[in-house]
Amino acid sequence: MVHLKHDLAAGEDSRLLSLVDIFESLSSEEIEDISWRSSSVRVQGGEILFDPADPSETLFVLKSGRVRIYRRGPEGREFTLAVLEGGTVFGESALTSRGTRGAYAQCMEDSEIAILRRDDVERLILRKPEVGLNLIRLIGERLSAYESRLEDLSLKEVPMRLASLILLLIESEGLRTRAGYKIPTRYTHHHLGTMIGANREAVTRAFTQLRDAGTVETENRLIHIRDLEALERAAEEGLPVRV
Repeated sequence: MVHLKHDLAAGEDSRLLSLVDIFESLSSEEIEDISWRSSSVRVQGGEILFDPADPSETLFVLKSGRVRIYRRGPEGREFTLAVLEGGTVFGESALTSRGTRGAYAQCMEDSEIAILRRDDVERLILRKPEVGLNLIRLIGERLSAYESRLEDLSLKEVPMRLASLILLLIESEGLRTRAGYKIPTRYTHHHLGTMIGANREAVTRAFTQLRDAGTVETENRLIHIRDLEALERAAEEGLPVRV
């Protein structure tokens, strides 16, 4: 599973931890006082951090990098629940359901991660209730996002799902350019398909349709958004029917 690489320097370690959403109200001294299971470590891209059989009750703190949370269907087909950027936590389901996760977590690139045991999280919340409130808020936001994704899967065609996903990616990581926006991560069509419940071929066809409608372009595997309003319409109303 995970091969740990190297510890960070203490100053950089504290700086990255201070940017994590659930710790934003803590001082640097309070962050350093947390009982970490291990020092901050680097995990290589492609490594699996946990799987559904993992019984451990730990909270993972993603300080930098990118992690994909996904499930596998009965035929081994993957469905991506979330792609998380540095500055957040994951694995929280193991804290709320006594060690059962039900999902996989995989680093999409080299990532800096720290780990908290369940009892350390509980002690921290008792000492700093605002951390518990931040964690509850985060869990609620993720559940809401999962419900929206499931609704899209049941009600929308693939081009609409892809347009909705691109809008989410703009919100979470999009960069403004002279021509519009771009997604700085190079997502493969397979990865995008696991995020919208479609196979790679269907994603390729949907991209062609969105490109023909003038909403997006792909250059060097990067997604460029040319017409944000048209993309929003494609997500909500679908693409116009050609006659």
